[in-house]
Amino acid sequence: MTAVSLLRPAELIARKRDGGELSAEEIDALVAGYVADRIPDYQVAAFLMAVYFRGLSADELAALTDAMVRSGETIDLGPLAARAVDKHSSGGVGDKTSLVLVPLVASAGVPVPKLSGRGLGHTGGTLDKLEAIPGLRTALDHRAFLAQVERIGCAIAAQTARLVPADARLYALRDVTGTVESIPLIAASIMSKKLAGGARSILLDVKCGRGAFMKTEEAARALAAQMLAIGRRAGRRTTAVVSGMDAPLGRAVGNALEVAEAIDTLRGAGPPDLTELCLTLGGVMLVLGGAAPTPEAGRAELRRRLAQGQALERFQAMVAAQGGDPAAVERPERLPRAPVQAAVPAPRGGVVVAIDATAVGLAAMRLGAGRATKEEAIDPAVGVVIERPVGVEVDRGEALAVVHARDERAAAAAAAEVAAAVAIGEAAAPQQLIRAVLD
Repeated sequence: MTAVSLLRPAELIARKRDGGELSAEEIDALVAGYVADRIPDYQVAAFLMAVYFRGLSADELAALTDAMVRSGETIDLGPLAARAVDKHSSGGVGDKTSLVLVPLVASAGVPVPKLSGRGLGHTGGTLDKLEAIPGLRTALDHRAFLAQVERIGCAIAAQTARLVPADARLYALRDVTGTVESIPLIAASIMSKKLAGGARSILLDVKCGRGAFMKTEEAARALAAQMLAIGRRAGRRTTAVVSGMDAPLGRAVGNALEVAEAIDTLRGAGPPDLTELCLTLGGVMLVLGGAAPTPEAGRAELRRRLAQGQALERFQAMVAAQGGDPAAVERPERLPRAPVQAAVPAPRGGVVVAIDATAVGLAAMRLGAGRATKEEAIDPAVGVVIERPVGVEVDRGEALAVVHARDERAAAAAAAEVAAAVAIGEAAAPQQLIRAVLD
C-alpha cells in the first residue's frame, strides 16, 4: 500500500504548502500516481505551486529526481558508462555548442552519448539544428544509439518518450501553471534526464544573462548548486560551468546558419567566444572522462585536435552515421539557404556596446527559425548573422547584421527588430564569458 493511499494527496499538498517536508516514499507515490493517471492534474498543479513557494529540501529534491528517473526507461551504456561524459546546456541564443563539443571531445577518446531536445521560443534546439543537414536523422533507438557511440565515440539523438515520461508531463503542467521558474523543479527536470542517460560523468553549462533562462549569475549559481547536489547523491561525477548569455553566442542564429558556424569552429576558424566556451567545457569533460589530468591540459589537447582536423573528421563521421550528407560538412553551401539576405545598417558610427540576445532570438523565431508552440514547423534556412559583435567599431551605414528570410517583407520586419536590439556607444565594457567553474 502506497503512502498516498494511506494519506490523501491533499494532505501532502497542505503539508508542503505549510513548509513541511515529504518523505521519499510520499514523493515517489505522488509522481507514480500522476504518471499512472491516478492523481489528477489539479492536485499535482497545487503541489508544484507549493514547491514553487516553499522549495524542496536536499532529501526531497533527490527523491523527486529519483522518482522521475524511475518513471520510465533508463539507458544502459554498459562498459562505456565509466568513461562516457554527458553534457547539458540550459540553452541560449546561438548556442550551437553541442555541435562542436560532442565530436571535439570524442576525437580525444572520451565517449559522448548526447540526448537532446527541440527548440521552443527564442532558444534553438540542437536537434532542429542538426536536422538542417540533408538526410540526417535524430530518431535512434537505444541499440542504434549505443552502437554508434561504441563505433565512433559520439551520437546526438532525440530523447524517446519512454525516457523520464514524468518530466514531460510535469513540465507541460508547469508551463501552464506559472511554475516553470522554480529552481528545484528545473534542477530535477534536467538531472532526471541526465541520470537516465547512463553516463557516470556529467558536465552542466548553466547560462546567465539577458538571453538565458537564469537572468542573474546568482540564480545560475543557485541552479548549478542544486544540480551538483543531485549528481553527488546519485554517485555521478558532476561539474558545472556558469557562462554568460547577454549577447548571442557566436555570430549565427538560425539552424543551417549555426551548423555552418559550427563547421567553421571545428575547422579552427570559428568565433572567439564560441571557441573559448567549447575549449573550456571540453577541457573539463576530458578531466571527467579520465583523458586529461587538468582542464588546462584538456584544453591544450582539444586545441591540437582542432588544428589537426580530427574534430571535424569526427563530426563528419557522426553526420554520415546518422544518415546525413557528409558532403555538407565539406561544403556548407549545400545546407539550406534562404532566398533573401538583407543587411541591417548601423544608424550611426561608434562601438557596439550591447546586443540583446532575447530580441535577436525572437526576431529569428518570427522568421521561422524557432517555434512558439511545439506543433510549429521549423524553417532551417532562415535566421540572423551578426556582423559586428559587441566591442567592435562600426561606421554609419555598415552592416550590423544580415537577416536571412523567405521574403522581403519578413526580412524588413526582422531587420527592424535586430536594429533595435543593438546599442552603439563610445566604448563597450569587457565581456565575461566564463563566470565560474563549480564542482
